[in-house]
Amino acid sequence: GLKPNHVNIVGKHGGSDVKCPLTVKILDAVKGTPAGPMPLKVFRKGADGVWTQIATGITENDGEIHNLITEEEFPAGVYRVEFDTKTYWKNEGSTSFHEVADVVFEAHSEGHRHYTLALLLSPFSFTTTAVISDVHH
Repeated sequence: GLKPNHVNIVGKHGGSDVKCPLTVKILDAVKGTPAGPMPLKVFRKGADGVWTQIATGITENDGEIHNLITEEEFPAGVYRVEFDTKTYWKNEGSTSFHEVADVVFEAHSEGHRHYTLALLLSPFSFTTTAVISDVHH
């Protein structure tokens, strides 16, 4: 649940979202618009190498998702974010080459960080960029 000191910021707050340790921004390169709604899942890799799903969500029409995961659920480790791009393109009336777009990364290896995963999509291609910010407590 929400901690008493958790501030829910209403409206557009973009990349400076200090309360969400992991956010996404998805863009449709064909239309030049944010891509949403798009389902996504977050997995953490265990010591045994097995992936465990720890969060699921769906982007809003602005291509963003907030309150996807809490700080407590996001310790140092290896994570995979799986974007259901095929469903998005199907809803857009297009055929997609990729079943999903996967972003696999190690979090907090050099200290505590917040991460924004930016994804630029077209039906046969995707590009992903990580925007990493220091967290000052």
